[in-house]
Amino acid sequence: MKTRQQFQKWMLQENLNFLLTNRIPRITLTRFMGWWSQIRHPWVVKGSMAVWRLFTDLDLSDAKQKEFDSLHACFTRELVPGARVMNADPAFMTSPCDAIVGACGDIRRGEVFQAKGFPYQLQSLLGASERCQPWLDALEGGKYLTLRLTSSMYHRFHAPHDVRLNHVTYISGDTWNVNPVALKRVAQLFCKNERAVLHMQTQGGVPFLIVPVAAVLVASMRFHAVDVLLNLRYKGPNEMPCNATYTKGQEMGWFEHGSTILLFVPPGFEWVDGLEPGQRIKMGQALLRGVF
Repeated sequence: MKTRQQFQKWMLQENLNFLLTNRIPRITLTRFMGWWSQIRHPWVVKGSMAVWRLFTDLDLSDAKQKEFDSLHACFTRELVPGARVMNADPAFMTSPCDAIVGACGDIRRGEVFQAKGFPYQLQSLLGASERCQPWLDALEGGKYLTLRLTSSMYHRFHAPHDVRLNHVTYISGDTWNVNPVALKRVAQLFCKNERAVLHMQTQGGVPFLIVPVAAVLVASMRFHAVDVLLNLRYKGPNEMPCNATYTKGQEMGWFEHGSTILLFVPPGFEWVDGLEPGQRIKMGQALLRGVF
């Protein structure tokens, strides 16, 4: 345990962390990791998980399975029933995933932040689709929230309310790491990485966006409403109409490693008490209060 903690502390040095996770052939390594994670061999799985535990505090105590035939199976593991408590109050929007709270605040003149001093334009994030402008108008004055999933976390994401998914816009891109070190160094990082824009609406007609952003070693996203695996090898189409309804807490899809989910809501919402950057939260925990 002490050796692992010392190794993790060494790896968290900013310059070294940035060098090892970004100044590498990111896309090539990400594709290799996608292939490697699918290998079904006990020596590969056990050896890879032993290395994984050196870098993270992997906890499988709430996993439905305890043994896995591939790294992919562990990355996308399900939880035992009751492992997460869902806030069922319809006045609250809940977290779609386990995460660490990152930058959050108000959307002003279409600008939001990935980290202090590092703004980006919502239009750049959403892409060149003709569907972009109505969202910029609807979300102006609203709120944004960054939810970072580490590699050891539960990687499935769920509906934050009773909702309808109307459309998915897939935007291919790079695979920069999305940890705090990179967010403080790479401008417009979320706008450069592979991502998907989920066009959502509550049953009461309130529009909002969920934007899963891929990263190094990840770059694969699965949405139950879209019958394709979205990753660096996907060639289109980029615009995918759909009509899927979800009850609050119902599973919507998963990442195949760990990354970030961005949440954007229109005016009329307020943060729950105590929510702040750096806080660890669980799927189903209340995030925002509003009228749905």
